[in-house]
Formats: sequence, C-alpha cells, structure tokens
Amino acid sequence: MGSIVNVILQRLGLGILVLFAVSLIIFLGVELLPGDLCQAIQGQAATESTVAACRRDLGLDQAAPVRYIHWLGNIAQGDFGTSLANGRKISELISVRLGNTFFLAAVAAVIAVPLSLALGILAALYRNSWFDRSINILTLSSISFPEFFVAYILILIFSVKLAWFPSLADVSPDTPFFERLHKVFLPALTLTLVVMAHMMRMTRAAIINLMASPYIEMAKFKGLSRAHIIMHHALPNAWAPIVNVVALNLAYLIVGVVIVEVVFVYPGLGQLIVDSVQKRDIPVVQACSIIFAATYVLLNLTADILSIATNPRLLHPR
Repeated sequence: MGSIVNVILQRLGLGILVLFAVSLIIFLGVELLPGDLCQAIQGQAATESTVAACRRDLGLDQAAPVRYIHWLGNIAQGDFGTSLANGRKISELISVRLGNTFFLAAVAAVIAVPLSLALGILAALYRNSWFDRSINILTLSSISFPEFFVAYILILIFSVKLAWFPSLADVSPDTPFFERLHKVFLPALTLTLVVMAHMMRMTRAAIINLMASPYIEMAKFKGLSRAHIIMHHALPNAWAPIVNVVALNLAYLIVGVVIVEVVFVYPGLGQLIVDSVQKRDIPVVQACSIIFAATYVLLNLTADILSIATNPRLLHPR
C-alpha cells in the first residue's frame, strides 16, 4: 500500500512540474506574439497617451517575469482575471462553458467506452472472422478522417437527409436534460467515432496477447468455452493496458473537442477559446489553455495510476 502511495505522490509532483512548464510556455507564447495588444484594442487612431494608459491598466508596462509571477499567483488562487472583450470575470465565462464541455465529453464517453470494450471483446472472440475484419475496417476508417469531415458527414446524413438531429448544438443552462442529450448527440457521436478505434483495438490486442499464455492453454485443456476463457481468465489480466488507453482517450475527449464544438457551434470551452483568439482576448485564451493543460495532465496521471493499480508488477520494474 505504501508503494502505491509513494508512486501516486511522485506522479502528482511530476504533474505539478509539467503544469508549471506548460504555464511558462503559454505565457511565453502569448508574450512573443507580434504586434502590440493595446494598439490592437485601441485601434490605429489611438494616441500614444491612450496606448500608454491601456498598458498601465493591463499591467503591460511591467517586466515579463513580474507579470508571469503575478498571473501564476492569481491562477493558483482561482482568479483568471478579466475578459478584455466584455469586462466580465473570466471565471464566470469559463464556468458554464467548462460544464458544457464536460457534459459533451461525458456523453461521448458513455457511448464510446462500453461500445469499444464490447467490440474489442467480440473481435478477439471471433478473431480473423468477417466480423473482426469489418470492425477493424470501420474503426480505422473513422479514425483516419479528421474530426470536421466526420462531423459534416454526420450532419449531412442525420440532419439534412433524415432530419433526426439538429445540426447546431445550441444548448443553454435552461435546456432540459433530454433535450440537451438530443442536441449533443451528433457531436458526441463524432467524438465517439474518433476515439473508438484506439480503445477497441487495444482491448482486442490485449486479450489476444494473453490467449497464448500457459494458464489460458490449461483452461482450454479443461474444455472451457472460448467465451468463458476470454471473459473470466483473459479479460481480468488485460485491464492494465485497457484502462490506460481508456483514460488517455477520455483526456482527448475533453481537450480535443475544439474542432467539434466549432463545427456544431456548441457553447463549450473549445468554442470560447476560438472566439477569444478572433477577438484577441488574450487573458481568456491563456485561461482556457491552462485549464485544458491541467485537465489533460490530470487524466494522464489518472491513467498512469490506474494502470499501476490494475497491474502491481509495474511497482517493481526489473
């Protein structure tokens, strides 16, 4: 038990270091952007005194290291600053959008994870059959296309041709739960098709890899059915790589929604960051970027810890 706790503490420490490095990259990336932010805000007709006053208000007259420490300290306290576009607190803008992004990712995960595991088990059960080949072709084809292409194909089929689902996922805090599910089905299906191949193929590969183990051979000699062997002997020992790839794909579902949200005009964090880039609302872009980074690092740490918890041999590498 103590070894697992030590590993978790080590991973958390590494995660904090990674977040610190990411925050530095985000700040430097914004700092190195060409042009003057205040000049862009005030317009070409702005006088030097107006631009100087803007720089003082935004703290841009201070040295970059001072501004970075001040920005990092405010983030540690949960203060992301104020939006330049509308003067609202960034935390207020993000709270609703982040909830929408998490909802979309959760719906996609509820569809993708059970479906991928079931298809992976069936593909291993009927290895090299027409079912196995068909599922592999379908999943590899879906992951080979970019997200926006898959999204537009789904819109063409389910919105334009069949008129089953809306092409725009315009949800609001007042939208009822089942209506919200109906509106986010197409973006969730798009994300599902994109991430399903990784999880399905890892499940299939992990089970097939274990089927050549001696204890599996012994189970075969006992006359157990192939389905019983896979479900009760191979699958419990294949959880480590499966859990790892599932957690990594859940991380992608949250941080990889930008293109999908833009296509379906879904009011999530991805749409917010794109709108903020167009408006040169730098504080909002920085806040969204650090939240995406923190979410991705946290889910990667979760994947690492779960893979160790499901396979204790990783605690004692040779």
